Amino acid sequence: MNIEGRTALVVVDFQGGPLDGPREKDPFDVPAQRDRAVAMVAAAREAGIPVVWIQEVHKRHLIDIGRELDGSEGPHCLEGSPATELAEGLVPLPEEFHLRKRRYSGFFGTELDLVLKSYRVDSLVLIGGFTDICILYTAVDAHQRDFHLNVVTDVVMGSSVRAHEDALEMIRYLQRDALVDSAEVMAWIAATTAA
Repeated sequence: MNIEGRTALVVVDFQGGPLDGPREKDPFDVPAQRDRAVAMVAAAREAGIPVVWIQEVHKRHLIDIGRELDGSEGPHCLEGSPATELAEGLVPLPEEFHLRKRRYSGFFGTELDLVLKSYRVDSLVLIGGFTDICILYTAVDAHQRDFHLNVVTDVVMGSSVRAHEDALEMIRYLQRDALVDSAEVMAWIAATTAA
């Protein structure tokens, strides 16, 4: 793992409300990813690792969506929509930071940098979606702020399999040791707890 100093688990846009009903063809098995995310959040809390929550939200009148409608996505993450809510089972504690953003990067126009500096973290573990959009943009901005990156490849999902794989390659280009899987992270957390 690409761990240096203190680490935070950053849950990026793990949204969609209830995930256990009938789903369209899903190459990422989001319910299984959600279960891994729930376990990882619980383990991080037990180990005293800060958990920071990011959620993309837009007003229904879309005045805050900017250029996001110029791409492939239509209106998304609308306030009050069940699909905008954090995925079932992923609930921030009152003492945890839950930041709402209006753009793809978790850093853009939010308090994320201040929160991470307050925790004095050097390394980030990123989970959530989409790998090729919000994870990638947040990872790039974290890299430019000199954080060590750990993107959990089996707890992130892309807008397509190809886009997911391409984004992971871009992140690996930024930091060659950035890609990890949930088993590695959970083993690291367990070792941290035992220390």
